Amino acid sequence: MKTIAIGLAALLLPATLFAAEPDAARFQLERSGDHFIRLDKQTGAMSLCEEKEGSLVCRMAADERAAYEDELDRLSERVGALENKSIVNKALPSDAEIDRSISIMEKMMKSFMGVVKQFQEDEKTAPLPQKT
Repeated sequence: MKTIAIGLAALLLPATLFAAEPDAARFQLERSGDHFIRLDKQTGAMSLCEEKEGSLVCRMAADERAAYEDELDRLSERVGALENKSIVNKALPSDAEIDRSISIMEKMMKSFMGVVKQFQEDEKTAPLPQKT
């Protein structure tokens, strides 16, 4: 499960690098010794940040990282269960189900063709419009 989480993180990381600049009011920075604590006011997530080569580099707090990985594991298990369930549910219909479906389609087509035939007969007997 960890390999799926790492793979998912590898897919999502480039997307976050190219994302638009975050809303300045969304985050709150507080100094804590040599580091900063960044609070995401929208989600409540906290990150530990430090300045490296003129840039602020942030990483998730350890407890949030564990919760994030647990959630990825849970979702991976759920996806696996849903995939297995969909494979089981792909059984072919029985002959009786096929026969019933064909019977319904035949009735519908006969009814439709009756409407078409009636429409054609009505057109033959209807007077032609005056073109003057």
